[in-house]
Amino acid sequence: MPQMNRDQRNAAWQAANQWRARAAQTQPTGLAGSLKLLFTWLAFGALMIVGVVLGLFFLLIGWAMMPFMRHKMKKRMEQMRAQQAQDIGGGYSPTNSRPGHQDALEGHYKVKDSEVKNGR
Repeated sequence: MPQMNRDQRNAAWQAANQWRARAAQTQPTGLAGSLKLLFTWLAFGALMIVGVVLGLFFLLIGWAMMPFMRHKMKKRMEQMRAQQAQDIGGGYSPTNSRPGHQDALEGHYKVKDSEVKNGR
C-alpha cells in the first residue's frame, strides 16, 4: 500500500489520471459521435494525402529546374571568370608593347643585352 500512496501523491500520476478521465468522457457515444469521429479521420487522411501530393509535385518541379539553374550558374561563373581575367590583365594589349620589352602579368621587364650574351 505505501507504493500506491506515493504514486497517488505524485503530480505526474495525478495529471495522467485526469487526462485518462477526460479521454473517457470525450469518447464518441452513439451513431452521431461515431460518424463525427469517422469524418474527422477522413478529413485528416485527405489533408495528409493532399500534403504528400503537393510535396511530391514541388519536389519534381525542383528536380526539373535543376538543369536550367545549373546552366544559368555555369554562364554566370564564366562571366565572372572573364571579368576577373580582364581585371587582372590591367588593360594589356599586344599593340601597346614596345620592341625589346616583354610583358608579364606582374608588370614589364626588359632583358639586358649583356645577359643574352652571357647565356643567362
